[in-house]
Amino acid sequence: MATDTPAASGMSVFERYLSAWVALCIVAGIALGQLIPAPFRAIGRWEIAQVNLPVAVLVWVMIVPMLLKVDFAALGRTHRHWRGIGVTVFVNWAIKPFSMALLAWLFIRHLFAPWLPPEQLDGYVAGLILLAAAPCTAMVFVWSRLSGGDPGFTLSQVALNDTIMVFAFAPIVGLLLGVSSIAVPWGTLTLSVALYILVPVVVAQLWRRTLLRRGPAALDRTLSRLGPWSTAALLLTLVLLFAFQGEAILRQPLVIVLLAVPILIQVIVNAGAAYVLNRRLGEPHAVAGPSALIGASNFFELAVATAIGLFGFESGAALATVVGVLVEVPLMLLVVHAVNRSRPWYERGAGRRRAASA
Repeated sequence: MATDTPAASGMSVFERYLSAWVALCIVAGIALGQLIPAPFRAIGRWEIAQVNLPVAVLVWVMIVPMLLKVDFAALGRTHRHWRGIGVTVFVNWAIKPFSMALLAWLFIRHLFAPWLPPEQLDGYVAGLILLAAAPCTAMVFVWSRLSGGDPGFTLSQVALNDTIMVFAFAPIVGLLLGVSSIAVPWGTLTLSVALYILVPVVVAQLWRRTLLRRGPAALDRTLSRLGPWSTAALLLTLVLLFAFQGEAILRQPLVIVLLAVPILIQVIVNAGAAYVLNRRLGEPHAVAGPSALIGASNFFELAVATAIGLFGFESGAALATVVGVLVEVPLMLLVVHAVNRSRPWYERGAGRRRAASA
């Protein structure tokens, strides 16, 4: 999928080859963790209140530039496509986390259990739940652009999802972990929400307002300068994670493939549900595309950071969230391709629905 197609050409080099970068981080992290384990063990001990300080800094460097792009004033425009917004909210918060919990129970605890380390099963389930409970914030702008999505709708749904995430992420994760018979460290979970969602949102929005007082060009320049730092922080976090996960992966390399299966199924189910629901409601294709894509993609930076904070570097939860990073771009480019190719079919059905309701 990392070829010079019209879809791929609309992405930066890093975005286009994200899976390749993650694969390199896997190799580098495992190699460094095996060759020089002492520095990584020391980094793992730099904690305050179960929050790893190096990871917290790296996550902030990752997340804040992304949140700078979000304009919460767009919440005032959600009524323009209220049906599409309703589909997005329904899929992201009523289907996505719960369907992933079901898939994790089915595949991790039952179908794949004989091939997975039994002591990590709870962690894998928890990581998949964390991944599904965090809707995409940054990359959805890329997917929307590649599918010809309405920029105003995309911005509105991202702003609304981020607002909901502040209040719903911890309760949904806590509920699904509890239902999955996994102990819920509520204090650490609440602290993770504050550190990795609430505070970065506030900081990013105050910074955004300051920059916009000097004009949109100032914001664009800042985002351009911060981009490489955000990329470097993500890659360094992955190297750290795989340095701790290396022993487990070398023992059972099939784990990554098995964890990818429920993620793949969930992407197809959520994207398809949002796309078909928008068609039945008569929403234009420019709304249905980004609605389907945000329902399929994840805010994996938040999921990775929360998994490390809750369960540690060496946990199955941390590994499961990183598998989401590994498969994100190939899967989402496939969804973009499907959305673009099916546009004539979509418009015929949506057009009949609009005509019937006129």
